[in-house]
Amino acid sequence: MSIFSDNRIIENVYDDIGFEDITTNSLVTEDKWAQAEILCKDEGILAGMDVAHYIINEFNLNISSSFLDGDEIHKGDVILEFEGKAKDILMVERTILNYLMHLSGIATLVSNTCKKVHEINPKIRVACTRKTTPGLQKLEKKAVEIGGGDTHRFKLDDCVLIKDNHIQVVGGVIEAIDRAKENVSFTKKIEIEVENLDDAIRASMFGADIVMLDNMNPDEIEEVLVTLKQRHLRDDVIIEVSGGITPATITKYATLDVDVISSGFITNSAQTLDLSLNIL
Repeated sequence: MSIFSDNRIIENVYDDIGFEDITTNSLVTEDKWAQAEILCKDEGILAGMDVAHYIINEFNLNISSSFLDGDEIHKGDVILEFEGKAKDILMVERTILNYLMHLSGIATLVSNTCKKVHEINPKIRVACTRKTTPGLQKLEKKAVEIGGGDTHRFKLDDCVLIKDNHIQVVGGVIEAIDRAKENVSFTKKIEIEVENLDDAIRASMFGADIVMLDNMNPDEIEEVLVTLKQRHLRDDVIIEVSGGITPATITKYATLDVDVISSGFITNSAQTLDLSLNIL
């Protein structure tokens, strides 16, 4: 299960069941056997199949066929077929669908967004942020990866990311970078968030590996890029742009000479992919 090895997945199933599934238990006998399929009613990129398999295996259901994460799926595709006790299928139906629909929605939005950006500049990485659903961060970031995006940090220990509130507490960009370089392992990159040209210059001069231009419009970003090139600093840093960027506006940023475009929208505002489970 790799990153999906998490008891919370099964806990979510039992949270949904509660003390018992009173509807199923009142209608279906213990020995009733059933076959089921998950049908695609939409177009997109599939994600969350590891989770679906995990739940199905935990309830001793038998999978006969399935698509894989990353597959393009179309309306009418049967993406998963399985069989077992009818009671168990009915109990896990909603949780399986919730995971698949949510994660596939993220993977689809990321894939479509990456296509838009890469038509303009194939070298730019489209990344997510830590604006994820509590308890689902690993799964949502994996869905981003499946859709062709960059996961950015999985957790706070992945790299240093000095944000505006850190700078406010410490007292300045240079001081923050110096402290990070002094106290953090050489194996970790140092990224810093800046909101104006002067701080972008300071960050580039004083050892940041990644400079995030936050909440700056395309004209302001272009000014930073030109200035860094003039000062021979551009090649020393990775430039990330972020802040309020959506699939509707991302192409404006893709025309710029940046390395990474990150967006919280692709994880926290993706529309679910329409799937349904049918008993055969």
